[in-house]
Amino acid sequence: MSNQTPSGYLGSDGRISSGPAPELVAAGYGLELADAPLLHEGLLVADLAHVIGLHEAGILDDTVAAPLLAGLLAMGEVSVDDFPYDVVLGDAYNSREHELVRRIGVTAGYVHLGRTRREAGRIAFRLAVRDRIELLAAATAEFADALTARADELSDAVWADVTYLQLAQPSTFGHYLASFAEETARHLPRLRAAHEWVDTSPAGSGGVAGTRMSLDRGRLAELLGFTRVGRNTRDTMWTIDGLIDVMSAATQTVITADRLSEDLQIFASAGFGLVTVDASLCRASVLMPQKRNPYALSVIRAGASTMIGRLTGTVATARTPSAATDNWLHSYGEVASSLELATRLVKLATVVVSTLHVNRDALALSAGDPQTSSTDIADELVLQGGFDYRTAYRIVGRAVALTLSTGGALTMSALDSAAMEITGAALPTKAASINLDSLLDPAALVASRRESGGCAPDVVRAEIASLRDIVAAERAWFDERRRAEAAALSSLRERAEGLARSTT
Repeated sequence: MSNQTPSGYLGSDGRISSGPAPELVAAGYGLELADAPLLHEGLLVADLAHVIGLHEAGILDDTVAAPLLAGLLAMGEVSVDDFPYDVVLGDAYNSREHELVRRIGVTAGYVHLGRTRREAGRIAFRLAVRDRIELLAAATAEFADALTARADELSDAVWADVTYLQLAQPSTFGHYLASFAEETARHLPRLRAAHEWVDTSPAGSGGVAGTRMSLDRGRLAELLGFTRVGRNTRDTMWTIDGLIDVMSAATQTVITADRLSEDLQIFASAGFGLVTVDASLCRASVLMPQKRNPYALSVIRAGASTMIGRLTGTVATARTPSAATDNWLHSYGEVASSLELATRLVKLATVVVSTLHVNRDALALSAGDPQTSSTDIADELVLQGGFDYRTAYRIVGRAVALTLSTGGALTMSALDSAAMEITGAALPTKAASINLDSLLDPAALVASRRESGGCAPDVVRAEIASLRDIVAAERAWFDERRRAEAAALSSLRERAEGLARSTT
């Protein structure tokens, strides 16, 4: 039998006694250490809070806590770029432990008491994701602001709204943009719900079952700026359902920007000519001098596809045994970078909307097509002519088809002929009161749509005013949380510095 210790053999001290295989370093440890920039500050914060918690519980006295905190604070002065992270040691936590031992000796061992490295990592990750959700929420609120501003400006810009990219009904471009503003505003409560899951403290969880150290988990949460303590230590440490919610909320914010971009790319084409994307957001063709491609829209669309793929990947990793690292190994980097990507894309969409050149004349021309009045004429045949809607629908449809085939205008005579063909009788006498000219006036039709949520300009402006209040309230909630978190972490550092000086 070989005297060499095989890879993975547990020695007499209970530790793995051989170094990691280079393949494991490349595929596993390297992936974990790549998260060091993400976790660097949070790991320091987690360590400070844990040592303070042990001290306040009477487990560590001043003679141990002070040099331990002093060592951690000194180590915290080293930037992530200059820190001696070593991929052979595994994840970022292990490199930090190694450096702390080098600096202060065996006293560093107390930082493990009642806690696994995973607990510190989970804390650092939640802090990082919490921050990124707040940044995405701020960008989303700005996107809603841009949409409402342009919707207000264009609340009287009459156009023919489209469904399936076919002319539908007279409306306003402001009403169209307000629909995206409404959707964008709904993402803020989704991000808040995702934030609330992330804003749950795993501190004091131990491994899976808790710890015998009698740590005050509420106090640890307070030190770290978390609003709540996880109800079950195993759940708080290992579940990833909240990460799916985070990814879903982030992806939805981008999909709204994508759906608008999909439309704008078509509306900006020669076939529509309704809008022009600002030159600062375009890229010129190197071959065709006349081409100016709306590149920003492609960036948003490609980013949305990437977000969908990453969301799918996060969902797929949930299908693992519980309390295993499989579903966390990629999550740290993927979730955090996805939030950053979503923020960049939403900010880009904000600039697209703010700088978009809208061709009011082209909008008005699209609304001038008499076909877009068809629904209103059918409505009037019901109200004034006594027809049921299905019969009125068929009469108008036939009249429109006749005028398109002959190149003529839609007239009461054409409607009368269609009624004769469909019902066997001419329009009833009471239908003579129908004012076809007003029904063919898109501005008049738009002004008549005064129901809640309708496209009449003053109705759209009222909707926008109330939507601004909704967005402002959501923004205020996130701003307040951000202030509270910053204050808590500042107090944590002051507490650590005060204890570190207690024996000097």
